[in-house]
Amino acid sequence: MSDILQKIRQAGIVGAGGAGFPTHVKLAAKAEILIVNGAECEPLLRVDQQLMANHPEELIRGVRYAMQATGAREGIIALKAKYKKAIAVLEPLLPAEMRIHILKDVYPAGDEVITIWMATGRRVPPGKLPLDVGVIVSNVQTLINVTHAVEAERPVTHRALTVTGAVHNPVTVSVPIGTSYAEALSMSGGPARSGTAVVEGGPMMGHLVHDMETPVTKTTGALIVLPEDNIVVLRHRKNMDAVLRIAKTTCEQCCLCTELCPRHLIGHELPPHLIVRSLSYNHVGSPSTLLSALTCSECAICEAWACPVDISPMRINIALKAQMREQGLHYEGELHPLDPMAEYRLVPSLRLIERLGIGSYNVPAPFVEAAATPAQVRIPLKQHIGAPSLALVSQGDQVSCGQPIGEIPEGAMGARIHASIDGRVTQVTDEFVTISRS
Repeated sequence: MSDILQKIRQAGIVGAGGAGFPTHVKLAAKAEILIVNGAECEPLLRVDQQLMANHPEELIRGVRYAMQATGAREGIIALKAKYKKAIAVLEPLLPAEMRIHILKDVYPAGDEVITIWMATGRRVPPGKLPLDVGVIVSNVQTLINVTHAVEAERPVTHRALTVTGAVHNPVTVSVPIGTSYAEALSMSGGPARSGTAVVEGGPMMGHLVHDMETPVTKTTGALIVLPEDNIVVLRHRKNMDAVLRIAKTTCEQCCLCTELCPRHLIGHELPPHLIVRSLSYNHVGSPSTLLSALTCSECAICEAWACPVDISPMRINIALKAQMREQGLHYEGELHPLDPMAEYRLVPSLRLIERLGIGSYNVPAPFVEAAATPAQVRIPLKQHIGAPSLALVSQGDQVSCGQPIGEIPEGAMGARIHASIDGRVTQVTDEFVTISRS
C-alpha cells in the first residue's frame, strides 16, 4: 500500500457524500479521471459549496493526492455556476491537469452517474461502477480530509453539516463525531415554531429522525427542521402498506416516472411504471424488468416530482432491492441509447424546492468555524460500508481527540474510528463507544 493510501487508511476517511465507502479502498483502484462531486444538489444543503470557497487550497491538494494514488491523468471539479465564490477562488489555483466543469442547476446533478455523464460524456452501464468507465468520484469534504491525513496525519474526528429549515438561525457547523442530533440542532437556536419534524440528509433522499439522541457520523450531511404538515414529512411517514395499496389501486400507467427517471434517461433499463404494473399483477413481468430495481439510485424524483397520483415507485424499488439482495440476485443488462430529451428532463432545482414547499427555507446557512463542544459523544463503530470496527478501548480509559478507538477487523473492509473529544470512556458496546469530557 502506498504512503498516501496508508495515511488515508490510518485517518479513517470514508466517503462524506453519504455512502461512506472507505476511501483507502476506493483510491487503491486505477482510473483515468478523478471527479470532485461539488454539485450538492439536495435542496437546502450548504456544506460543500462553503468548504470549496473557504478551503480551496486544501481541496486542490486533496485532488492531487487522490490523482497520485489512482494514476488519474485529469482532475475535474464539478460544481454549479451559482457557487460563484468557490469558482472565483478555485480557478486561479488550478494546475494544468485539473479543470472546473459547470453543472446545470438541476436535480440530481450530484448522483455520481449523472455527474460523470455531465462532466465527461461517459455513461456508466447499469449495475456497473464508475471505474468501469475509467472514473473515480469523490466528495469535497472527503478530499479535504485526505489533505489533512497526508500532510498532518490528522484523522477524521469532526463532521461539517448544515442545520436549517424552520430554525432560528440556519447555520453550517463542524461538530465532533458522536455529537447528538439534539446538540447539533441547538447550534441553530433550535426550532423556530412548534409542531416540527427533523429530516437527516436532504429533503429528497434523507430520512426522518425518530430519536434526537442519534449521533452525528462521518456521513451526516444535514439536519432539516420542517413543519409536521410539510409534504416531505408526510411522504416519509407513509408506511409501506399504504404505498403498496396506492400503487395497486391508482396507477394510471402514465409512464411519467419512467420518462423522468434519471437512470432511465441515460440509457438504463429501469422502468418504474413497469415495475409498479408487475407488482399490481403478482409480479407478472420479465425477470430483467424486476431485477432492474436494483439499479435505482433512490433519488425520489418518481415519487416527489413525477407521479400525479401520489405513488412511490422508489419505495417499491427499495422493498424489491431488499428481497433480491437477500436472495443474492444481481442485475445484468445493456446500456441503451441516451434519451434525446435527457438533458431537458432533469428537474430544475428552484422548481423542485417550490414543489416540496420549502422555498421559505432556501436561505444561506453561513459556516460557523467554531466547533461544538459537547460534554459527551456516542461514537458508532460502524459509520461506513463494510464491517464494523472493533473497539480498542475499555470503560474507564482516558482518551484524547484523534486517538484510535476502533480498528478494522483483520481481512475485512472497513474504516478506523477515532475519539472526537478528550475524555474518559464511559461505555463500550459492540455498536458504540461513549466518551465523556473529564
